Amino acid sequence: MPPKEPPRRRVPGPARPARPRPASAGARTSRPAPRPAGRRPAPRPPARQPRTIRLGSPRPRLRLVSLGLTLVMLAFVVRLLQVQAVDAGAYAAKADKYRFQEYTLSAERGEITDRNGIALAASVDAYDITADPQLFTPEESKVPDAPEQAAALLAPLLGKEPAELAKKLRTPKSRYTLLARKQTPQVWNQIKDLRRVYGQKAQRSAGGNGVNLLGGILSEPSTKRVYPNGELAAGILGYVNAEGKGAGGVESMLDPALAGQDGKIRFTQSGGRQVPTAGSRGTPAVPGSDIELTIDRDIQWAAQQAITEQVKKSRADRGYVVVQNTRTGEVLAMANAPGFDPNDLSAANAASMGNAALQDAYEPGSTSKVMSMAAVLEEGKAAPDTHVTVPNRLHRGDRLFKDDVDHKTWYLTLNGVLAKSSNIGTILATGQLGATQAESNRVLHGYLRKFGIGSPTGLRYPGETSGILAKPQDWSTSQQYTIPFGQGLSVNAMQAASVYSTIANGGVRVEPTLVRGTKGPDGRFTPAPEAKESRVVSERTADTLARMLESVVDDREGTGTRAAIPGYRVAGKTGTANRVDPELGRYKGYTASFAGFAPADDPEITVYCAIQNPTKGSYFGGQICGPIYKKVMEFALKTLHVAPTGSEPARLPVTFEPTP
Repeated sequence: MPPKEPPRRRVPGPARPARPRPASAGARTSRPAPRPAGRRPAPRPPARQPRTIRLGSPRPRLRLVSLGLTLVMLAFVVRLLQVQAVDAGAYAAKADKYRFQEYTLSAERGEITDRNGIALAASVDAYDITADPQLFTPEESKVPDAPEQAAALLAPLLGKEPAELAKKLRTPKSRYTLLARKQTPQVWNQIKDLRRVYGQKAQRSAGGNGVNLLGGILSEPSTKRVYPNGELAAGILGYVNAEGKGAGGVESMLDPALAGQDGKIRFTQSGGRQVPTAGSRGTPAVPGSDIELTIDRDIQWAAQQAITEQVKKSRADRGYVVVQNTRTGEVLAMANAPGFDPNDLSAANAASMGNAALQDAYEPGSTSKVMSMAAVLEEGKAAPDTHVTVPNRLHRGDRLFKDDVDHKTWYLTLNGVLAKSSNIGTILATGQLGATQAESNRVLHGYLRKFGIGSPTGLRYPGETSGILAKPQDWSTSQQYTIPFGQGLSVNAMQAASVYSTIANGGVRVEPTLVRGTKGPDGRFTPAPEAKESRVVSERTADTLARMLESVVDDREGTGTRAAIPGYRVAGKTGTANRVDPELGRYKGYTASFAGFAPADDPEITVYCAIQNPTKGSYFGGQICGPIYKKVMEFALKTLHVAPTGSEPARLPVTFEPTP
């Protein structure tokens, strides 16, 4: 028998919610309404079994994450190796650039003094005014136009244009800018006072949180070059430029010794300020050496006063005076007019800022005749009393020569030729130096060279000219006759003075010197090397020339009588030369000069004076330079306590009586 099916069971479905029954009057609302008859509840669907979620393997994801982390760590390691190993030095240097601040410690420049230790150039305390531009930005200062306001306050104190200062204060991305160099302590004190006032104002405003408009203005200690005597000896001293370097004269010539060696200081900084606890290190500055010149300040003053006065009186282009010790070659004075004040270069004339006594080359004129006479005497071709007949005119080569004054035939001795400064007589005398004119030229050229013409003086002064002296074979037809009386060659004033010092020193030329010695930072004085000496003519020739030069000043027929000094025997020579105008390149005007030494019987001092292009009054050397020579020589003799001469001058004959 087939098995019986089990009886089916009814699975109850979800219960339906009861429908709300409308309430009626008097009915109870809490009792549910009965189901409608004949309806069954709907069957429930069978319950669903929960779905099982299968997770993927975590290993691929872990590998991916590990790979990513490995790459990141590898990048860090590579960068770390680059920073700490490969480029360690470069990054350390860059860090030091911002961590450490380095400043130069300026060395104190040495003094320049005269022979008695009186300061002619010195260095005093000064300040470089600086600023931190970052403190003037709108973010830091809270003022949009802070640079302009600060510049307007500083400009009158620093002597600068406000626009220039404002531009520097707006320097982008900078913590340092230089506003002005070498300001005096007084100027820095004024800035500090102004900064303090604005600081107090900032404290009173904005609840004490205001900003000081000048808080970013700072200073650095420095030194400033000053010249206590103003224009005195400015041509010799030169000046120092804005960078503190010698730019002319002795300041330039001896700049390495004067400047010393700058030092350095390095310290840790933070926010532009030094960290006191971090310490500092560096090398100290080595001060420059002091330079003692051969110049005597008082004699320099007398020479400068005399030449300045005469240049103004004669309305000349310029003039110079050189004073030299005849025995040692030391230069006691070298004055130029017009001059300049090295304390205020902005007011100086560029044409006057050099040392014209060494830098001007000009034709000396008759003061050069002493060299021609020295050659004639040394070669034994004539003596002081040799007769020389001087005509009114002399035809030589392609020219007709004459003297400065028109005259009948003169009957002069060789001494008289020098005393009356006869060009014709000098041509005739030097013509005896050789059998031919060409030979005479060679002999004369040799003596001119031995006197130092055409060669540096030995001072090694910057910009010094050696003058011009052509080789004898290159002398033109006219030059071979004009060079004996000082035209056709050129010299500087120091060379011209040295010629007369050579005669005064017994015929021995001593190279001029301008420096007596140096004093180092240790205070030890080192004398300058001794000057070089060379014999030019014999002592006998030099003594004879000295007596002949006395006739120029002492004899009533001489051209230099205005240079006579009571109580002293004076030897000298006048000069009046045609002058080459450097701008026109041709002769225009005159060069007036006078050269000599005293006492003539025992020489100690040489004085040389020259004035270029005098345009008012006389242009003769004896008339305008003779008095300058006298004034300066008198002052020098008294300053150096030179005793008056105890003997009478030689008074050699000037003329002779011709035989019938």
